[in-house]
Amino acid sequence: MELTADEIQCAVRAALAEDLGPGDVTTEATVPEDATLRAAMVAREPLVLAGLAFAETAFNELDPSLVIAPHAADGDRCGPGQVLLRVSGSARAILTAERVTLNFVQRLSGVATLTAQFAGQVTGTRARILDTRKTTPGWRRLEKYAVKCGGGSNHRIGLYDLILIKDNHLAALRDAKPNAIAAAVQRARTAHPQLKVEVEADTLEQVRQAVEARADIILLDNMSLADLRASVALVAGRAQTEASGGVRLETVRAIAETGVDFISVGALTHSARAVDIGLDFEP
Repeated sequence: MELTADEIQCAVRAALAEDLGPGDVTTEATVPEDATLRAAMVAREPLVLAGLAFAETAFNELDPSLVIAPHAADGDRCGPGQVLLRVSGSARAILTAERVTLNFVQRLSGVATLTAQFAGQVTGTRARILDTRKTTPGWRRLEKYAVKCGGGSNHRIGLYDLILIKDNHLAALRDAKPNAIAAAVQRARTAHPQLKVEVEADTLEQVRQAVEARADIILLDNMSLADLRASVALVAGRAQTEASGGVRLETVRAIAETGVDFISVGALTHSARAVDIGLDFEP
């Protein structure tokens, strides 16, 4: 996934409007209009960078004459003390944009950094790390972009680009023949033949039913390692398999070694810690 300049600008303008309101009363009251500053955005800890364009856009929105020099790129692994970006020019503009720029880069780099940790744990297996829809409202595309920066892959973007038949959908079809999964897959194919169909399975019997219904992907939900291995063997390449449910850094390697194609991790976006990045003012 790539973000467009327009959506970056839209997000930045909304954030600046939220923070600035009718004006930065502290900066306007204390800093002379003609004062200038030079500042460096610096990593305080190891991180995978994401969202630097948001910082550049925020500075430009406050003052297009600011001189901005990126020193890293999204997806880069950066160490403590590494300069990510330098900016110089109007002190008022830099001070007013400071928090918004850091909020974007700290949050998105946090998602990218956590994703990279999960992706690193499954190196050498066939499994790929997926995100979920458990994202900050209004920030889904931003956070899914950060997942890509960290070496993960995007699952569906919303409810519109992949059919995912979950247990609650199946509950509504519990009396369908020959079974709820077969009926649901057939209805999905008829309604949206251009879309892939994924089915959630909690048991090996549901896995068998999903294979027989010719689902494209089978979501193996909260299964033990033994059941994951049995499911992969049962599917035997006739569909892709995705493990999901309570995946942690300490457990993801063992899950990957069961042979699943994907592992979805909600924590990438709902629990990522913002990394420590500062804006240091230089002489």
